[in-house]
Amino acid sequence: MVGLTGGSSYGMQSMLKDGHKHLSGLDEAVLKNIGAARELSAITRTSLGPNGMNKMVINHLDKLFITNDAATIVNELEVQHPAAKLLVLAARAQQEEIGDGANLTISFAGELLEKAEELIRMGLHPSEIIIGYTKAINKTLEILEDLVEKGSENMDVRNMEEVVLRMKSAVASKQFGQEDVLCPLLADACIQVCPKNPANFNVDNVRVAKLVGGGLHNSSVVRGLVLKNDAVGSIKRVEKAKVAVFAGGVDTSATETKGTVLIHSAEQLENYAKTEEAKVEELIKAVADSGAKVIVSGAAVGDMALHFCERYKLMVLKVSSKFELRRFCRTTGSIALLKLSRPNADELGYADSVSVEEIGGARVTVVKNEEGGNSVATVLLRGSTDSILDDLERAVDDGVNTYKSMCRDSRIIPGAAATEIELAQRLKEFSLKETGLDQYAIAKFGESFEMVPRTLSENAGLGAMEIISSLYAEHAAGNVKVGIDLEEGACKDVSIMKIWDLYVTKSFALKYSADAVCTVLRVDQIIMAKPAGGPKPPQQGAMDED
Repeated sequence: MVGLTGGSSYGMQSMLKDGHKHLSGLDEAVLKNIGAARELSAITRTSLGPNGMNKMVINHLDKLFITNDAATIVNELEVQHPAAKLLVLAARAQQEEIGDGANLTISFAGELLEKAEELIRMGLHPSEIIIGYTKAINKTLEILEDLVEKGSENMDVRNMEEVVLRMKSAVASKQFGQEDVLCPLLADACIQVCPKNPANFNVDNVRVAKLVGGGLHNSSVVRGLVLKNDAVGSIKRVEKAKVAVFAGGVDTSATETKGTVLIHSAEQLENYAKTEEAKVEELIKAVADSGAKVIVSGAAVGDMALHFCERYKLMVLKVSSKFELRRFCRTTGSIALLKLSRPNADELGYADSVSVEEIGGARVTVVKNEEGGNSVATVLLRGSTDSILDDLERAVDDGVNTYKSMCRDSRIIPGAAATEIELAQRLKEFSLKETGLDQYAIAKFGESFEMVPRTLSENAGLGAMEIISSLYAEHAAGNVKVGIDLEEGACKDVSIMKIWDLYVTKSFALKYSADAVCTVLRVDQIIMAKPAGGPKPPQQGAMDED
């Protein structure tokens, strides 16, 4: 079943350019694709769950990442193999849709492919495996709906306890042991910026400011925006201020036409300088007369303009990032003006207080908006190193995305591998009712769910076989909510441990995994038309002509 790639020029050889690669058949195409995808899932699998190990990844820009977040790991690895790339795309889709569960997507897909390889070696055709896997995923989604906790579909997204309950497992998988500190902070920040219709919640409204120094217990939530720079002038605090934002900077603007000015005497030079000063003063006075107490510049702040801002008691901030400037406008409700001119009343924003504070040796500007219309909250993270802060930020990101998901669908299912064991058991029962060859694929699909409790146990240093067998025994007795307590190394009811997963996270992760696996199994030929390893060197004849 191997394709012809060498010898005389007929068949595929005569059709494609020199240097092409053609792989076909089970051994060359299907099993090699499965092997590549399994390699990728082997990398992420050890990072699954609260006791997951960290990976040290150095990307092409020499930037160091120390994390157990699968989405970050696979994005920075720059995977080249086309089959493994499909798993990366599935994880990316999960990350963009839900914001959590990327590791489950890749690890589960790798396990399904491993089982598919066993079935292929037994003699099953990939088409039969795909049919079986498709039936199995449809049945899985049906069973998942049965496992949803009663009453969890009705949830008040502004109730701190209910939010923390659903957010806990997502944050604990990234920062185990810190979830009791982080979750209340995140819940507080999310509830503050939650709009009247929770379905319109925007994750960009919860910002993160990372300041080196202190520890996680020093972290806090600020209603408003934290800018990681100092105010430009000497005025460092303003209360109940109107805010004017100028995107083009606060400076004397150059004239549109070029001209030459001839100055004959010192008096003329003095007058010229005075007119320039008078013009700048007129502009700054116009801003001050409009009622503004704070000027925010999106570009440079000129010395002369700053001098007059000080004279008219105006606080000056410089925000060089246009994205940060947009968020500032959203926080204060102001409209960014292009040119330095007198703003109208509706173009001015409002802030309860704008103050410069020193946190851990760094000077930051805190823009607070405690009144109604508050649309941005900032989680101020403290930690000893940049790597720790980056990893904390990823945990915050997962928590905020989980809040967005629960605003759409708040249903919960048992966590701590309780759901997976129940799915494995029910799918094995379902496979026995099928009559075709696809029953083997359905049974293997069910078996693949054992990967989750096995991996969680191994990562925590526990005996996987004993835990899986005792979980099966509990579930066979009808205790569908029994999962693993990783701290004690025993099986416990998840409603006592309060470990719940969002239904929407699990269902999307399993669906994306099954889709990616079926796509990989459908490939039976790989044809690379271009030469591997870049352009070929020029021919001798062509060099002679030059």
